[in-house]
Amino acid sequence: MTPFRILLAGAAMLLIAAGGGAWWWLSGPTADEVLPTPPEPPRLVDAPEYERCLQMLDEDPHGARSLADSWGMEGGGEGAAHCAALAMLSLGEAERAAEALERIATRSQAGIAARAAVFGQAGEAWIAAGRPARAHSALTLALALTPADPELLAERALASLALDRPAEALADVERVVVADPNLAEAWVIHAAALRRLERWAPAAESVTQALRLESDNVEALLERGIIRQAQGDAAGARSDWERVIELAPDGGAADLAAQNMALIEAGPARR
Repeated sequence: MTPFRILLAGAAMLLIAAGGGAWWWLSGPTADEVLPTPPEPPRLVDAPEYERCLQMLDEDPHGARSLADSWGMEGGGEGAAHCAALAMLSLGEAERAAEALERIATRSQAGIAARAAVFGQAGEAWIAAGRPARAHSALTLALALTPADPELLAERALASLALDRPAEALADVERVVVADPNLAEAWVIHAAALRRLERWAPAAESVTQALRLESDNVEALLERGIIRQAQGDAAGARSDWERVIELAPDGGAADLAAQNMALIEAGPARR
């Protein structure tokens, strides 16, 4: 799972009444939810224990945390602390993980790229914790170290959307789609920012581009449904949201698609 997908998995687009608009909101994980970790976490140290711990994160986050804790007591230093923080994130302890990752990135003696990536992970964790202002701050620190990193720019754009700052989000994600126009998730964020600015035609073009790149991207379908509904195409919106539910019936996007359809059914008085 890419960092874009991690963030989008924790971000919800919910239909609202005024003008058929929508906003992004970020919510923390449920108590039993296991969050994904970045596929290739940055290497802060060179140690076999560190590599083993990182490799355990996806399949056995509890084991990774136990290994990190025991290694930390034996002098594992920031490598042990980093793996422990990522295990916390995977296990749903997003706020604790975010605080730990920020501390590690601030104090680390590792290279600039690795420190920036850890600040980025802190941003992801703050997003998962429902704290977009803290996420934006962490991602700004990351971008101060690596200003052109497309994943960090896209992550900060998501945080800006959550803070109701779509113009800032658009500025960041514009740089991403110019640098690499083949990132479907970036085009979804681009579309959401344009929609929030009520720039309907370019928003529709951006989400169409996302779907050209990935025809079954559920976040793109969710977003296109919102744009279609706002433009008076309720049938098209329903078709998109039904497709989201068909593709990922157990995901958060499906829940949001169902909520959006229920709002349409309820009519203006219930929205």
